[in-house]
Amino acid sequence: MKHLLISLSALLLFTACSSKKYYEPEDVSSNIELNKESMSSSIKSMNKIGATLEDNRIITKNGISEFELPEGFDFINLTDDGKIIATNYIDKLLIGNQEKKVKDVVVAATIKNGKLAVVYSNNTIELIDMNNDKTLFKEYLPISLANDTRIANPYFMGNLILFPTLNGKVIIVSAINNESVKNIAVDPDNEFNNIISLNVIESSQTLIVATPNKIVSISPKEVLSKEYDLRDIIVNKENVYIATIDGQLIKLTANLEEVAKKKYKYAKIHALAFTDSLYAVESQGFLINVSSDFKQDAVYDFSFDNEERMIAIGNRIYYNSKYITLP
Repeated sequence: MKHLLISLSALLLFTACSSKKYYEPEDVSSNIELNKESMSSSIKSMNKIGATLEDNRIITKNGISEFELPEGFDFINLTDDGKIIATNYIDKLLIGNQEKKVKDVVVAATIKNGKLAVVYSNNTIELIDMNNDKTLFKEYLPISLANDTRIANPYFMGNLILFPTLNGKVIIVSAINNESVKNIAVDPDNEFNNIISLNVIESSQTLIVATPNKIVSISPKEVLSKEYDLRDIIVNKENVYIATIDGQLIKLTANLEEVAKKKYKYAKIHALAFTDSLYAVESQGFLINVSSDFKQDAVYDFSFDNEERMIAIGNRIYYNSKYITLP
């Protein structure tokens, strides 16, 4: 009986493993030129806009830095004049070459016009006058125990400061009187619901906010939302591009109308990038390229270790101690 149970367990395990489905493209091309370069080390930590390497160099929209962060600090943002904002996840922020003591663990921060907007790990938000270290605004929000690592930074938009919280809300604060003027509930009900992406489409003055489960479009005219299980999201010019858990690539307008979409059966997308067309990195070692109008696509071999961290910034994809530049 004992041997029978062991055999039955092994059979069930084998059946479960063999039932897993993987993306298997019918036509794979090698006709793509990817400029591949080595990095000094692998990625240690990352958010939506940058990463820190194991040797404490950083990756931003400007590429890989020549300098190294002090030991224990991780990149979280850039200032308008190119200074690095980094956190030690204990009690300090690094702004350029200056260390600043903080009251709690900072997970997101932005600086503009002498004001520092921060989000703490306990979901408290604060606006600080950098000139005199005075608190201009502070709000204590419910603690979020489970967060996606892609925590978005606060955003300064004209006379408004947008605080993306860890519990699926955006708190809008006036930069004139330092008071809260609006509270937008993006995704308050899901377990993983921190804001992972916050972008502005300038042409229509539309704010695109996303959690792992929902996208919200906020314009001067209306607030619109759609539910998607997101793998990744990017905004390029006037359009929003998303990858979903079920293998879809979707092109949306600023008001979240679906322009076009393609589904890749069983595909698991790790990252999206955009040059003149959309690129999606798939976990089984493929690079999917879709034309901007979604009428044509191609799949290329692209081997990488999917257990390693990966980030796409601009036309570059950083992974496995190397990076490629997309055509």
